[in-house]
Amino acid sequence: MRSTIADRYESTIQKSDLVSRDLSWVKFNDRVLDQSKKPHRSIFEKLKFLAITASNLDEFFMIRVGSLYNYLDYDKQRVDYSGLREEPFKEKLMDACQNFHQDQHQHFTQVILQEMVGEGISLINVKKLSEENRDKVREYFMKAIYPMLTPMVYDGYRTFPILMNKLLVFGVVTTSPGERKDMRKMSFVQIPANIPRFFEIEQENSLLLIPIEEVIRENIVSLFRNVDIESISLFRITRNGDFTLEESEDMDANFLEEVKRKLMERKTGRVVRIEIEEGYSKWMLNSLLERWSLGKNSVFLVKRESMIDFTGLWQIVGNKRFRDRLPQIPQPVNPISYPEEGRGDIFETLKEKDILLHHPYNNIEPILDLIETAAEDPDVMAIKMTIYRLAKESRITKALLKAAENGKHVSVLFEVKARFDEENNIREAKRLQKAGCFVIYGISNLKTHTKLLLIVKKDASEITRFVHLGSGNYNEDTARLYTDIGLLTTNEVLANDVSEFFNVITGHSVPSNYRNLITAPRDMRNQLIEFIEQEAENARNGLPSGIFIKVNSLEDSEIIYALYRASQSGVTIKLIVRGICCLRPGRPGLSENIEVISLVGDFLEHSRIYHFHNNGNTRTYSGSADMMVRSFDKRLESLFKIESPLLEKQLMNILRYNLLDNSNAYVMQENASYVAKTPQPGEEEFNVHRKFFDITAEEVLEVKLVD
Repeated sequence: MRSTIADRYESTIQKSDLVSRDLSWVKFNDRVLDQSKKPHRSIFEKLKFLAITASNLDEFFMIRVGSLYNYLDYDKQRVDYSGLREEPFKEKLMDACQNFHQDQHQHFTQVILQEMVGEGISLINVKKLSEENRDKVREYFMKAIYPMLTPMVYDGYRTFPILMNKLLVFGVVTTSPGERKDMRKMSFVQIPANIPRFFEIEQENSLLLIPIEEVIRENIVSLFRNVDIESISLFRITRNGDFTLEESEDMDANFLEEVKRKLMERKTGRVVRIEIEEGYSKWMLNSLLERWSLGKNSVFLVKRESMIDFTGLWQIVGNKRFRDRLPQIPQPVNPISYPEEGRGDIFETLKEKDILLHHPYNNIEPILDLIETAAEDPDVMAIKMTIYRLAKESRITKALLKAAENGKHVSVLFEVKARFDEENNIREAKRLQKAGCFVIYGISNLKTHTKLLLIVKKDASEITRFVHLGSGNYNEDTARLYTDIGLLTTNEVLANDVSEFFNVITGHSVPSNYRNLITAPRDMRNQLIEFIEQEAENARNGLPSGIFIKVNSLEDSEIIYALYRASQSGVTIKLIVRGICCLRPGRPGLSENIEVISLVGDFLEHSRIYHFHNNGNTRTYSGSADMMVRSFDKRLESLFKIESPLLEKQLMNILRYNLLDNSNAYVMQENASYVAKTPQPGEEEFNVHRKFFDITAEEVLEVKLVD
């Protein structure tokens, strides 16, 4: 019976012209896991990618599954792109997550553990240690762990304890000697987050890792004296972390308090997943399922030979003894448009020409240099910028503090709703505010996701505005790992557009139009659809046409149907979509002229590029926005036009190289599955994450996307 229902669900899903956002995301995490399976990768790379899939899945349950439960718990209706309603969709999504979970753990137990042993690294049970090492573990437990553990009993006299999000928890079922079985009690022992995931014992040629849960399991009887222990069950819960802020009009300190309150709710929100070790107490689990209103498909079983929470593997990857065993990222190369990087005054260079940066192949240093120089330059009058995420020890913050100290006007829009960076952003924003900077904590109910910097500098005879626009955050840490685009310019048209946009952000201004900037939520969706429809019109008239787009996610249905119509008109459409893709490529009569690839590899593909052939009068944009409902309707976003022929060629070449990749690319199929691209017989490997370190100006200048 269940298989018949499942078949019906699958039939509904495959008939839909749109792919479910959440099911598409699970496929994306499959591609990340596939990186951990690549034979050429070292064990440390494999551990890294496995840990990434685990943190990805945690966030997915907190945000996307949490959002689904918001509909279910409050009886709100929703029809997914798959065509399924809330309950059937939850069944399908949980099945997909269960399959992914099994694949993860099978890979860990059958491949990762054996390869770790081959590298002299062993995950080991306390009972298998020598007597000397068992004594070390016992001493570690008594001195470092035992004082931090707090058993919390639940019975008729005590309320149910608050179990924290994403912590390992022992559920211990006990009875007092002589009591009946129905008098048993549940107690919970949470493992604090600040205890290392593994106790390490270094030996001459090997490293023994004892999972912290095994250290505690071996000694847990010391927490339950003079009672009978019926069962010990290790589990971990994930809570709903999805919330929508109801911001006040004045955006004052009350707003910050609202953010802080919501952060606390994230820690104690509705339970949406239980990971539990096999051999668990059925009585305890049934009690938890009833209390948290969960079905059995929300329980993810972990075998004893595996482990709960692969994010703990970062401890191995980050171990200093393995530092030289990790692959080294090549040193950044000088930008094609700025080969003299580091050998002159950045201000004077920008007066002569625009600079396009392609991170991490090009250093973020020119941006940092620009801001740090501006902070000290007596001729700089003002610095304005938007900040979404920062490095923990940010040079940006230090430069802005220095600028304020030097009497310059500093305006900063800090997006305190940047998911999982809220606390860091609030802290940094308050530092700047105390130093005298004009700080804005977000705009109404919109997230400020656009990446803009404006520096105003006076010279003897003129005032020059220096502008940076980018696809990525002002974060020097992630700039070494994410591919992003940044434009540095003194172009007056863009400078006027950016100045106007800052007036919108910081004041009460509604500009009539922008010349080289497309912004959301005002007109980005409509403008992109207009560009797509122009390509369709050109194709119908027998003129050259083509659409080439690189984004993180494609989810907006209006954009998708515009692309379908363009495909039916004969437009060649090539899409590079790293993560979620709700468009179904290659469907007869619908999207035969659309190809979709996803790149997943050493760097996280984060850049956004939009290129429209426009009968040879090309339009090429980059910026902060993906093609998602939230980007068009719920965020302040911007896309900026590239006018310099050399810089436009650079963006076109990034698209070309991505399409040529046969090392990191996966081709999306009509049924929403993905097939990895590999070099064909006689074909050389083409890996964009290496090729861009060797790019030449000659290769860039010859690029053509449409013949």
